[in-house]
Amino acid sequence: MSTLAVFITHLPGWILWTGIFLPVTTLLLLIITALIYKLQQVEKDLSVARDPGVTASQLCHGRRYRSRRTAGHTTHT
Repeated sequence: MSTLAVFITHLPGWILWTGIFLPVTTLLLLIITALIYKLQQVEKDLSVARDPGVTASQLCHGRRYRSRRTAGHTTHT
């Protein structure tokens, strides 16, 4: 048997639980929570906009670029 396998077999269960399983599970839950939060922010931004395509392009490229639909067109009142 390898040294790592022998070490793990002699390790108490509580060390495996608190030293390996619990931190990894906590990290995964924090990553999932952060992704859910970001998704809710994006959905909120898209729900406010009249045209979600324009908002998506502004989020991706910033406000310095205009969308292709409005570029070069003037609005008549």
